[in-house]
Amino acid sequence: MRSVVTLPSTPRFGVYLPQVGFSFEEILARARRCEELGIESLWLMDHLYPPELPGVASFEGWTLATALLAHTERLRVGHLVLSATFRTPALLGKMATTLDVVSGGRLELGLGSGSYAREHERAGIPFGDARTRARQLEESLEVVSAMFGRVASERPVPPNLPLPAQPKGPPIHVGGAGERLILPLVARFADVWNCPTYALASLGEKRAVLDRACRAVGRDPAAIATSLEAVLVLVEREDEVEAARALAERRFGGPGWGLREGAFVGTPEAIVLRIEHFRRLGVGLFVFFLHDRGEERTLRLLAERLIPAATAAAAREGR
Repeated sequence: MRSVVTLPSTPRFGVYLPQVGFSFEEILARARRCEELGIESLWLMDHLYPPELPGVASFEGWTLATALLAHTERLRVGHLVLSATFRTPALLGKMATTLDVVSGGRLELGLGSGSYAREHERAGIPFGDARTRARQLEESLEVVSAMFGRVASERPVPPNLPLPAQPKGPPIHVGGAGERLILPLVARFADVWNCPTYALASLGEKRAVLDRACRAVGRDPAAIATSLEAVLVLVEREDEVEAARALAERRFGGPGWGLREGAFVGTPEAIVLRIEHFRRLGVGLFVFFLHDRGEERTLRLLAERLIPAATAAAAREGR
């Protein structure tokens, strides 16, 4: 049984910029350019080093988000997703509250159960099995939600003043597609369910499972928005598609990126059709890995052609 979908009135867009092999100046320049172009949000990864690339430089995700928010004025910044294994729940809640206040309410709080065992082993951080990590995620979500003033908690929760700048705290995004362990947590705690790249082909079915989990805990499924993350191969002309796709294959061709299964490939006019397909499945926020990692030409094409075209298409369908 598929979910009963409420179509988001206007699609929203963000850029996922994994901080791999960039200098801080390069990342900041892209963040500021996103802000100047009116792109709503920028998203980072949360790894101690790039998975399978220990020799490539990268910055710690929370510290980097803090720096980017300090150097921008309107851009929203988050992670897809923070690992619940890295920070104790109470510390995470205080960190998120503080950053939301000092950024003027521009933090998006993405949380997940962790995915890469080797970095934990190298850092001496326990990496339990899937069920253990789901319990850690549950504890983080419950404690953080209580610290934001959303729910009461039976777990110890420290005083948390000042409260976050955003009412009820930063939006909580929970990433993952596990039907037994993760989606029930989404149903209880999330504002947004983030469908990861590897689950795009089954997004509709996963959303139906989530809706059933919502009803099981007495929550309106419409209270939880849906976002996706996907590779975006965006070009101005059809004759540029193959070269851009080849570049994406080199960068995002491995398992887990969903390039072959779920990428958005082509000109703005072609990609709008794919955006509309997922919007009809209930997706309201599209977070894209750009095939060239945020070069000026592609950022402009996203902001000046694709986003306006997708917004116009949604408006036409809504009439």
